[in-house]
Amino acid sequence: MPFSQQPVQQPAEEKPDASPTLMGDYTVKKDISEMSLAFVGAGKMAQAMAKGFLAAGVVKADHITATAPSCRSQPTLEDIGCQFTHNNKEAVENSDIIFLSVKPHILPGVLQEIAPVVTKRHLMVSVAAGVPLQFLEEKLPPKSRVMRVMPNTPCVVRQGASVYVPGSHVEKEDSEIIKSLLSSLGYCSESNEGMISAVTGLAGSGPAYAFTAIDALADGGVKMGLPRELSIKLAAQTLLGASKMVLETGKHPMQLKDDVCSPGGTTIYAIHKLESGGFRNLLIDAVEGACLRAEAIAKKAK
Repeated sequence: MPFSQQPVQQPAEEKPDASPTLMGDYTVKKDISEMSLAFVGAGKMAQAMAKGFLAAGVVKADHITATAPSCRSQPTLEDIGCQFTHNNKEAVENSDIIFLSVKPHILPGVLQEIAPVVTKRHLMVSVAAGVPLQFLEEKLPPKSRVMRVMPNTPCVVRQGASVYVPGSHVEKEDSEIIKSLLSSLGYCSESNEGMISAVTGLAGSGPAYAFTAIDALADGGVKMGLPRELSIKLAAQTLLGASKMVLETGKHPMQLKDDVCSPGGTTIYAIHKLESGGFRNLLIDAVEGACLRAEAIAKKAK
Protein backbone atom coordinates (compact mmCIF):
# COMPACT_ATOMS: atom_id res chain seq x y z
CA MET A 1 0.00 0.00 0.00
CA PRO A 2 1.62 3.23 -1.07
CA PHE A 3 2.41 5.82 1.52
CA SER A 4 0.40 9.00 1.15
CA GLN A 5 2.58 11.92 0.16
CA GLN A 6 2.90 14.57 2.78
CA PRO A 7 3.80 18.08 1.73
CA VAL A 8 7.39 18.82 2.58
CA GLN A 9 7.55 21.54 5.17
CA GLN A 10 10.08 24.23 4.37
CA PRO A 11 11.93 25.75 7.30
CA ALA A 12 10.49 29.07 8.32
CA GLU A 13 12.38 31.98 6.82
CA GLU A 14 14.38 33.77 9.46
CA LYS A 15 13.62 37.42 9.64
CA PRO A 16 16.33 39.85 10.62
CA ASP A 17 16.10 40.92 14.22
CA ALA A 18 14.61 44.40 14.16
CA SER A 19 14.52 44.71 17.92
CA PRO A 20 16.90 47.06 19.70
CA THR A 21 20.22 45.65 20.84
CA LEU A 22 20.28 45.07 24.55
CA MET A 23 23.23 46.68 26.28
CA GLY A 24 23.20 46.00 29.99
CA ASP A 25 19.72 46.89 31.16
CA TYR A 26 19.13 49.64 28.62
CA THR A 27 18.50 49.53 24.88
CA VAL A 28 20.21 51.26 22.01
CA LYS A 29 18.69 51.53 18.55
CA LYS A 30 20.83 50.06 15.81
CA ASP A 31 19.91 52.62 13.16
CA ILE A 32 21.52 55.97 13.91
CA SER A 33 19.11 57.72 11.55
CA GLU A 34 16.27 56.75 13.87
CA MET A 35 17.95 58.18 16.95
CA SER A 36 16.97 61.52 18.40
CA LEU A 37 19.60 64.12 19.24
CA ALA A 38 19.48 67.07 21.61
CA PHE A 39 21.88 69.99 21.73
CA VAL A 40 21.73 71.54 25.18
CA GLY A 41 23.10 74.89 24.13
CA ALA A 42 22.39 76.16 20.62
CA GLY A 43 25.46 78.25 19.86
CA LYS A 44 27.75 78.24 16.81
CA MET A 45 29.23 74.80 17.47
CA ALA A 46 25.83 73.17 17.97
CA GLN A 47 24.51 74.81 14.81
CA ALA A 48 27.56 73.70 12.82
CA MET A 49 27.18 70.09 13.96
CA ALA A 50 23.42 70.03 13.35
CA LYS A 51 23.81 71.43 9.84
CA GLY A 52 26.61 68.96 9.14
CA PHE A 53 24.55 65.97 10.30
CA LEU A 54 21.68 67.06 8.08
CA ALA A 55 23.95 67.64 5.08
CA ALA A 56 25.41 64.15 5.58
CA GLY A 57 21.93 62.65 5.88
CA VAL A 58 22.78 60.69 9.02
CA VAL A 59 20.02 62.20 11.17
CA LYS A 60 16.56 63.46 10.29
CA ALA A 61 15.89 67.14 10.93
CA ASP A 62 12.82 66.47 13.06
CA HIS A 63 14.95 64.18 15.26
CA ILE A 64 17.15 67.10 16.34
CA THR A 65 16.18 69.39 19.21
CA ALA A 66 18.21 72.34 20.44
CA THR A 67 17.78 74.35 23.62
CA ALA A 68 18.82 77.84 24.63
CA PRO A 69 17.61 80.44 27.14
CA SER A 70 17.23 83.07 24.40
CA CYS A 71 15.63 82.93 20.94
CA ARG A 72 18.65 84.17 18.97
CA SER A 73 19.42 80.81 17.37
CA GLN A 74 15.79 79.70 17.03
CA PRO A 75 15.20 80.99 13.45
CA THR A 76 18.44 79.41 12.18
CA LEU A 77 17.61 76.00 13.63
CA GLU A 78 13.94 76.00 12.71
CA ASP A 79 14.81 77.07 9.15
CA ILE A 80 16.69 73.77 8.70
CA GLY A 81 13.82 71.77 10.23
CA CYS A 82 15.13 71.26 13.77
CA GLN A 83 13.03 71.69 16.88
CA PHE A 84 13.79 74.42 19.40
CA THR A 85 12.85 74.75 23.05
CA HIS A 86 13.88 76.59 26.19
CA ASN A 87 13.26 73.47 28.29
CA ASN A 88 16.48 71.51 28.84
CA LYS A 89 14.80 68.69 30.78
CA GLU A 90 12.18 68.13 28.10
CA ALA A 91 14.84 67.96 25.37
CA VAL A 92 16.87 65.42 27.35
CA GLU A 93 13.87 63.25 28.19
CA ASN A 94 12.85 63.02 24.52
CA SER A 95 16.30 62.29 23.09
CA ASP A 96 18.78 59.42 22.87
CA ILE A 97 22.06 61.33 22.44
CA ILE A 98 22.61 64.57 24.34
CA PHE A 99 25.30 66.98 23.18
CA LEU A 100 26.22 69.29 26.06
CA SER A 101 27.21 72.32 24.00
CA VAL A 102 27.06 75.18 26.50
CA LYS A 103 30.01 77.27 27.66
CA PRO A 104 32.20 75.57 30.29
CA HIS A 105 31.23 77.97 33.09
CA ILE A 106 27.52 77.32 32.43
CA LEU A 107 27.83 73.53 32.31
CA PRO A 108 27.77 72.80 36.09
CA GLY A 109 24.37 74.46 36.47
CA VAL A 110 23.01 72.67 33.40
CA LEU A 111 24.21 69.30 34.72
CA GLN A 112 22.51 69.94 38.04
CA GLU A 113 19.30 70.83 36.21
CA ILE A 114 19.13 67.82 33.88
CA ALA A 115 20.63 65.13 36.15
CA PRO A 116 17.22 64.06 37.57
CA VAL A 117 15.97 63.07 34.09
CA VAL A 118 19.15 61.38 32.80
CA THR A 119 18.71 57.60 32.52
CA LYS A 120 20.71 54.69 31.13
CA ARG A 121 19.02 55.33 27.81
CA HIS A 122 20.97 58.54 27.36
CA LEU A 123 24.41 58.92 25.85
CA MET A 124 25.80 62.18 27.20
CA VAL A 125 28.40 63.89 24.98
CA SER A 126 30.17 67.00 26.24
CA VAL A 127 31.55 69.50 23.75
CA ALA A 128 32.64 71.91 26.51
CA ALA A 129 36.35 72.70 26.43
CA GLY A 130 38.35 71.83 29.51
CA VAL A 131 35.64 70.06 31.53
CA PRO A 132 36.98 66.59 32.47
CA LEU A 133 35.10 63.31 32.32
CA GLN A 134 35.43 62.79 36.06
CA PHE A 135 33.58 66.03 36.75
CA LEU A 136 30.84 65.13 34.27
CA GLU A 137 30.40 61.65 35.72
CA GLU A 138 30.25 62.97 39.27
CA LYS A 139 27.50 65.46 38.42
CA LEU A 140 25.35 62.92 36.55
CA PRO A 141 23.66 59.77 37.91
CA PRO A 142 25.93 56.79 38.69
CA LYS A 143 27.14 54.81 35.67
CA SER A 144 25.94 57.45 33.20
CA ARG A 145 27.33 56.91 29.72
CA VAL A 146 29.48 60.00 29.19
CA MET A 147 31.89 61.03 26.46
CA ARG A 148 33.93 64.10 25.61
CA VAL A 149 34.18 65.40 22.06
CA MET A 150 36.28 68.21 20.65
CA PRO A 151 34.95 69.12 17.19
CA ASN A 152 35.50 72.32 15.23
CA THR A 153 33.28 74.63 13.21
CA PRO A 154 34.19 73.31 9.72
CA CYS A 155 31.82 70.49 10.67
CA VAL A 156 29.19 72.70 9.05
CA VAL A 157 30.71 71.96 5.61
CA ARG A 158 31.62 68.38 6.57
CA GLN A 159 35.32 69.21 6.72
CA GLY A 160 35.67 69.12 10.48
CA ALA A 161 38.41 67.61 12.61
CA SER A 162 37.07 65.90 15.72
CA VAL A 163 38.42 63.80 18.56
CA TYR A 164 36.31 61.83 21.05
CA VAL A 165 37.14 60.31 24.44
CA PRO A 166 34.93 57.59 25.98
CA GLY A 167 34.06 57.74 29.68
CA SER A 168 34.36 54.88 32.15
CA HIS A 169 30.84 53.48 31.58
CA VAL A 170 30.69 53.83 27.80
CA GLU A 171 30.08 50.66 25.78
CA LYS A 172 31.81 49.77 22.50
CA GLU A 173 28.56 50.44 20.64
CA ASP A 174 28.44 53.98 22.07
CA SER A 175 31.89 54.76 20.68
CA GLU A 176 30.90 53.34 17.31
CA ILE A 177 27.80 55.54 17.22
CA ILE A 178 29.75 58.71 18.00
CA LYS A 179 32.50 57.77 15.56
CA SER A 180 29.90 57.28 12.82
CA LEU A 181 28.27 60.61 13.57
CA LEU A 182 31.53 62.56 13.73
CA SER A 183 33.00 60.82 10.69
CA SER A 184 30.06 62.15 8.69
CA LEU A 185 31.34 65.64 9.55
CA GLY A 186 34.94 65.10 8.41
CA TYR A 187 38.02 63.57 10.05
CA CYS A 188 37.46 61.80 13.37
CA SER A 189 39.72 59.95 15.79
CA GLU A 190 39.48 58.42 19.25
CA SER A 191 42.00 59.69 21.79
CA ASN A 192 42.68 59.71 25.50
CA GLU A 193 41.72 62.52 27.81
CA GLY A 194 45.32 63.53 28.45
CA MET A 195 45.56 64.78 24.87
CA ILE A 196 42.27 66.59 24.53
CA SER A 197 43.52 69.99 25.75
CA ALA A 198 46.20 69.88 23.04
CA VAL A 199 43.50 68.89 20.53
CA THR A 200 41.51 71.91 21.70
CA GLY A 201 44.49 74.20 21.13
CA LEU A 202 45.24 72.81 17.69
CA ALA A 203 41.99 71.68 16.07
CA GLY A 204 39.27 73.18 18.26
CA SER A 205 40.66 76.71 18.05
CA GLY A 206 42.53 76.12 14.78
CA PRO A 207 39.87 77.42 12.39
CA ALA A 208 40.25 80.87 13.95
CA TYR A 209 43.98 80.81 13.16
CA ALA A 210 43.20 79.81 9.57
CA PHE A 211 40.55 82.52 9.17
CA THR A 212 43.02 85.09 10.49
CA ALA A 213 45.64 83.87 8.01
CA ILE A 214 43.14 84.09 5.14
CA ASP A 215 42.18 87.62 6.14
CA ALA A 216 45.83 88.68 6.43
CA LEU A 217 46.71 87.16 3.05
CA ALA A 218 43.72 88.91 1.52
CA ASP A 219 44.87 92.21 3.05
CA GLY A 220 48.23 91.63 1.39
CA GLY A 221 46.52 91.15 -1.94
CA VAL A 222 44.47 94.31 -1.47
CA LYS A 223 47.60 96.26 -0.50
CA MET A 224 49.21 95.19 -3.76
CA GLY A 225 46.17 96.17 -5.84
CA LEU A 226 43.80 93.19 -5.94
CA PRO A 227 40.05 93.61 -5.36
CA ARG A 228 38.94 92.47 -1.89
CA GLU A 229 36.57 89.75 -3.10
CA LEU A 230 39.17 88.23 -5.40
CA SER A 231 41.83 88.41 -2.69
CA ILE A 232 39.68 86.51 -0.18
CA LYS A 233 38.82 83.79 -2.69
CA LEU A 234 42.44 83.37 -3.77
CA ALA A 235 43.64 83.22 -0.16
CA ALA A 236 40.97 80.73 0.92
CA GLN A 237 41.45 78.48 -2.11
CA THR A 238 45.22 78.56 -1.64
CA LEU A 239 44.93 77.30 1.95
CA LEU A 240 42.35 74.72 0.90
CA GLY A 241 44.58 73.44 -1.90
CA ALA A 242 47.66 73.35 0.31
CA SER A 243 45.73 71.40 2.97
CA LYS A 244 44.55 68.83 0.43
CA MET A 245 48.13 68.36 -0.78
CA VAL A 246 49.29 67.58 2.77
CA LEU A 247 46.44 65.11 3.33
CA GLU A 248 46.52 63.42 -0.06
CA THR A 249 50.23 63.27 -0.97
CA GLY A 250 51.50 62.10 2.42
CA LYS A 251 54.47 64.43 2.04
CA HIS A 252 55.77 66.45 5.00
CA PRO A 253 54.57 70.08 4.89
CA MET A 254 58.13 71.39 4.78
CA GLN A 255 58.90 69.22 1.75
CA LEU A 256 55.89 70.68 -0.01
CA LYS A 257 57.05 74.17 1.04
CA ASP A 258 60.50 73.51 -0.44
CA ASP A 259 58.85 72.42 -3.70
CA VAL A 260 57.43 75.94 -4.04
CA CYS A 261 60.62 77.77 -3.07
CA SER A 262 62.76 78.09 -6.19
CA PRO A 263 66.35 79.27 -5.54
CA GLY A 264 66.40 83.05 -5.55
CA GLY A 265 62.69 83.16 -6.34
CA THR A 266 59.81 85.18 -4.92
CA THR A 267 58.57 82.56 -2.45
CA ILE A 268 61.83 82.09 -0.52
CA TYR A 269 62.00 85.86 -0.07
CA ALA A 270 58.46 85.76 1.35
CA ILE A 271 59.34 82.86 3.66
CA HIS A 272 62.29 84.86 4.96
CA LYS A 273 59.90 87.69 5.85
CA LEU A 274 57.60 85.24 7.69
CA GLU A 275 60.51 83.75 9.63
CA SER A 276 61.83 87.20 10.50
CA GLY A 277 58.43 88.11 11.93
CA GLY A 278 58.24 84.96 14.05
CA PHE A 279 55.41 83.40 12.04
CA ARG A 280 56.07 79.81 13.11
CA ASN A 281 56.67 80.74 16.74
CA LEU A 282 53.42 82.71 16.85
CA LEU A 283 51.42 79.71 15.65
CA ILE A 284 53.12 77.43 18.16
CA ASP A 285 52.41 79.98 20.90
CA ALA A 286 48.77 80.19 19.81
CA VAL A 287 48.27 76.42 20.13
CA GLU A 288 50.07 76.43 23.47
CA GLY A 289 48.00 79.36 24.76
CA ALA A 290 44.68 77.74 23.88
CA CYS A 291 45.85 74.42 25.35
CA LEU A 292 46.91 76.03 28.63
CA ARG A 293 43.60 77.86 28.85
CA ALA A 294 41.73 74.54 28.42
CA GLU A 295 43.86 73.02 31.19
CA ALA A 296 43.11 75.99 33.45
CA ILE A 297 39.38 75.46 32.88
CA ALA A 298 39.84 71.78 33.75
CA LYS A 299 41.52 72.65 37.06
CA LYS A 300 38.64 74.93 38.02
CA ALA A 301 36.18 72.13 37.32
CA LYS A 302 37.90 69.70 39.73
